[in-house]
Amino acid sequence: MSRYYFDLHNGDGSLKDEMGVEIASHAGIVQEVAKIMSEIARDEIPTTNRATISVTVRDEKGEAISVSTLSFNSEWFEA
Repeated sequence: MSRYYFDLHNGDGSLKDEMGVEIASHAGIVQEVAKIMSEIARDEIPTTNRATISVTVRDEKGEAISVSTLSFNSEWFEA
């Protein structure tokens, strides 16, 4: 197992993960990113028509190893 850090970038700015999470596999990293994004999206999407959420994953050395981005855009076609 290794410790990974999940830095959040969204409409509120950036938040650097100082604690990290022990994870054993790449699949576990993807699951953690999905969990983080879904929690943030649940809070942000109802309050806006546009949102972009990114999570940068860092390894134990502090080096970025992955970035994932979720975008939401809602448009109304009014007659």
